[in-house]
Amino acid sequence: MGENRHEKLGLTDERVLEMYKTMLLARKIDERMWLLNRAGKIPFVISCQGQEAAQVGAAMALDREKDYVLPYYRDMGVVLWFGMTARDLMLSGFAKAEDPSSGGRQMPGHFGGKKYRIVTGSSPVTTQVPHAVGMALGGKLEGKDLVTFTTFGEGSSNQGDFHEGINFASVHKLPVIFMCENNKYAISVPIQKQLACENVSDRAVGYGIPGVTVDGNDPLAVYEAVKAAADRGRRGEGPTLIEAVSYRLTPHSSDDDDRAYRTREEVEEAKAKDSIFTFAQYLKEAGVLSDGYEKQCHEEISAIIDEATDYAEAAPYADPESAMRHVFAE
Repeated sequence: MGENRHEKLGLTDERVLEMYKTMLLARKIDERMWLLNRAGKIPFVISCQGQEAAQVGAAMALDREKDYVLPYYRDMGVVLWFGMTARDLMLSGFAKAEDPSSGGRQMPGHFGGKKYRIVTGSSPVTTQVPHAVGMALGGKLEGKDLVTFTTFGEGSSNQGDFHEGINFASVHKLPVIFMCENNKYAISVPIQKQLACENVSDRAVGYGIPGVTVDGNDPLAVYEAVKAAADRGRRGEGPTLIEAVSYRLTPHSSDDDDRAYRTREEVEEAKAKDSIFTFAQYLKEAGVLSDGYEKQCHEEISAIIDEATDYAEAAPYADPESAMRHVFAE
C-alpha cells in the first residue's frame, strides 16, 4: 500500500483522527441544537452542517499559539479546534451567563474568546473581514509572526467590506487568509444569481493575489490550501483568497424553510457527498479508522454532548442588572 494522502501533507494518523473527531463533534452538537430548538428549549440555530470539512481542515492548518481566527456564524468546526468546548457552545445556545462569547447577550454563532484567539463577530455579515485585515496590520507593525484567518459565505463576497478589506490587505501585503465557504446559497438566493464570475476565487485577480478553489467536502484539500496560504503570509508575500465549495445541508437557520427555494432532490444529492461519511470512508481505506473505533467516537461524543446540554440547561441566566455591562462606561 502506497503513502496515504494525509502522510504526503505531513499529517500523522493521530492527527487525521483528530480531524475526523472534531468534524463529528461539530455535526453532533449542531444536530442536538436543532432538537433543542424544535423542543422549544433554545431560540435559534444557524448550522455548520455540510461545511465541517472545510472548517476543521482549515483550522488545523493554522497555529493555535500565534494566529487569530475571525470566524463567521457557521464556523463551529473552526472554534472547536481553537479551543471552544461543547459546553461553551451549548451555554451560548441557551443564552446563559457563562456563555464565553457574550454572556448570553448575542445570538448563537457570534463566537468570541480572547483566550482562544477567536475574535468576536457582529450580526451584519462580512464585518469580520476588515477586522482581520486590521489585526494583520497590527501584527505586521509590531513585528509579530501571526496570520489572521477569516471566513464568510459566498453571499458576503458581494459586500463592500469584503472588497475594501481584501484590497487593503493586498496593497500592504498583509498576512490574511480570506476563506469563502461557498455553500451555494445566500439564504434563499442561489449562487448563479449572486455572481457573474464562475468562482469566488476569480475575484483575487483584481487584487493581484492568488485565488484558489478547493473541494470543501475534502478536509485534506482545504488543509493543504490554507497551509500554503499561511506559509505565504508568514513569508511576507501577502494574502490569499481561498474558496471552499460545499453545500448547506440544512435550512439557512431554524427560522427558514428551504423548501421554498430548493428541491429535496438537490439536498439529497448533496447529502451523498457529506464529508462526515466520505472522510470516514477515506480513513477506513487508509487503515486509520476501524468500525469499532468509529462507534467508540460516536459514543464518546454523545456523552460529551449530553453532559454539555444538561450543564447549559441548568446554568443560571445573567442577572438583569448586568444588561448594560460593556455597553456604557461603568
